[in-house]
Amino acid sequence: MKKIFILFLGCVFIQNHLFAQLIHISTQENSLIFQVTKQKKVMQSHYGKLIKNTQGLEDMAVVFNEAYPSFGNGNNDEVALIATHDDGTMATDLFYKSHQQEKEDNIQKTVIHLKDDKKELYVDLHFKAYAHENVIEQWIVVHNKEKKEISLSQFASSAIGFKATDYYLSHFYGSHSKEMMISEERLTNGIKIIETKRGVRTTEYENPTFMLSLNGAAKESHGEVIAGALAWSGNFRLAFQVDDKARCQMISGINSFASTYHLASGENFETPRMILTYSDEGKNKASINLHRWAKKYNLRAGNELRPIVLNSWEGAYFKFDADKLKNMMDGAAEMGVEVFVLDDGWFGNKYPRNNAKAGLGDWQVNQKKLPKGLDDLIDYTAYKGMRFGIWVEPEMVNPKSELAEKHPDWIVQRQNDRKMLLERNQLLLDLSNPKVQDFVFNVVDRLLTTHPKIAYVKWDANRHVQNFGSTYLSEKKQSHLFINYTRGLENVLKRLEKKYPSTIFQACASGGGRVDFSSMKHTHEFWASDDTDPYERLFIQWGTNHFYPPIATAAHVTKSPNHQTHRETSLKFRFDVAMAGRLGIELRPDDLDEKEVKFAKKAIALYKDIRPIVQFGDLYRLLSPYDEDGYAAINYVAPSKKEALLMVYSHEHHRRYERNFVKMQGLDPSLIYEVEEINTDSKKSHISFNHQLISGEILMNRGIWVDLRRPLESAVFKISETK
Repeated sequence: MKKIFILFLGCVFIQNHLFAQLIHISTQENSLIFQVTKQKKVMQSHYGKLIKNTQGLEDMAVVFNEAYPSFGNGNNDEVALIATHDDGTMATDLFYKSHQQEKEDNIQKTVIHLKDDKKELYVDLHFKAYAHENVIEQWIVVHNKEKKEISLSQFASSAIGFKATDYYLSHFYGSHSKEMMISEERLTNGIKIIETKRGVRTTEYENPTFMLSLNGAAKESHGEVIAGALAWSGNFRLAFQVDDKARCQMISGINSFASTYHLASGENFETPRMILTYSDEGKNKASINLHRWAKKYNLRAGNELRPIVLNSWEGAYFKFDADKLKNMMDGAAEMGVEVFVLDDGWFGNKYPRNNAKAGLGDWQVNQKKLPKGLDDLIDYTAYKGMRFGIWVEPEMVNPKSELAEKHPDWIVQRQNDRKMLLERNQLLLDLSNPKVQDFVFNVVDRLLTTHPKIAYVKWDANRHVQNFGSTYLSEKKQSHLFINYTRGLENVLKRLEKKYPSTIFQACASGGGRVDFSSMKHTHEFWASDDTDPYERLFIQWGTNHFYPPIATAAHVTKSPNHQTHRETSLKFRFDVAMAGRLGIELRPDDLDEKEVKFAKKAIALYKDIRPIVQFGDLYRLLSPYDEDGYAAINYVAPSKKEALLMVYSHEHHRRYERNFVKMQGLDPSLIYEVEEINTDSKKSHISFNHQLISGEILMNRGIWVDLRRPLESAVFKISETK
């Protein structure tokens, strides 16, 4: 067959009917299109803006890459799959067998069946497209139908290609108390890899998310952007390769580091989901797509308002008794708090949990601290008109504990009598072991069964995998530990979700160590960071909410000076920052003076009024704290567009004539709104037109001046439609 190659705008097109059929995965605004060649290869030809009429595409297509590139078929780039067969063969060449598509309501499901041409190795590419949210999930299932074992040493969830003049990658990194910082860089030829090998708390230093801007640096409200997130709580790897033809290929999935997976005859291997969305209206539209999708499909009770919590940790730490806790409850109830959460330190008797060195794993109530037990506290909380929550860390164990003495074989451990490596004086239980999964499940199940009025569980995890080794896994399958641990955790969370559908669960891992779409699917919220300094939180929450919705972002008001940074901030500034997520409190109420208690009561009552806008509305990022002008601003818009919030922060000193100029987004330009400053601590407003009527068109296109001059000063405005 004659081949004609036509060069057009730097792209190679292949004609003369080399392509036989299209597989079109679509949402309302996005298209992901594959083509099946006459040689039965499945190739990606488009990912981006919706193509309604695909006529001609089957004959003329830009070929990005194979839908699922494998090792050993002539591909010298990054590959998605490496499989070694029993006879030593490592080459895999996947060909199209068939595909199915079905659509029900908002969701289109697609499965593309591939098979190796020489071996009984089958690979199914699964896609779920959410029409209204413009989100596509992809995952892979590998089937071993050979008579003997196959070893998988690479197993990506997704392989997507892009074509642009240049690429700018935003990725999200940090450390303990400095999570979700943003780095943007221009990709050049070669491979950029974002990965973690920590096993647990995997999002503390890197997050399995990215935003890739095409044809220029990323902008909030314009330009082409692809946003992606891997729904996996374990080790991950995102690889971006730019080749000599200026094509970019992104391969994402579980990090195969130390994780060769042995697949017996008849077994399947399923990868986690890769979540993707495309926007031609900049980063913010991509974020809104992900937030809307998460609240509807990937967050427990995403349609239910989150309560205001007071957590005992920064108010009491390990040093408390029942009287001290009840005193905190008194203050919490007076301020209007809805859930009181007892944090670490309530358990252990032989080895009491008076610090981080002992007791972890022994989940019986400490009789010295709490001689009347938990029910005494739970009943008192109810008497005060609140619900009760509790902290657990059931995956972990102190060497100084009854559990470690009784079940040393349950601990993840280095073999051949190597010294155990401690982190925060604790070790990790082996969740690849079903008995350990049952134990971890039973820790929480026993609490919730014995004390059915517990309404909230804070699930923590405070170390990485460092003592690599399992007494449960066979010698040959030690490399399954990273993956099976994460799957074991997911199994436990699913069991608890099923049995306790109304109990609120928070994912915490030394702060933001479990901020991912896998954990979020089985929990109601996450603890974004142990850093509660509101200045630091401006940056942490800014990065976090690029992907994860504010309704799930726990943000707490703590004492000043802050216990991490020792920075002093006003109570108003602390509330104004925390109100941008799920508002909570983390201090002793009696540390506040009378004036501060009065302000806190007013602020909490206000949040109860505005939280439907924050938790169910769309978030628009207006002014970045990363910019040099020293301001940050966001606004929320209710689904009806009849209500909105504007939050503006000054985090640097500004000279006499400098003012913050803000243009809102997402309003209805035809509506007339009343602009009212709220959560004030003085009679003077930060705008000259408080309570005046302004059209949505002016608020978005002309903007308003906000008079913020001092560092760590803020203003919040409610924008309401007038009749």
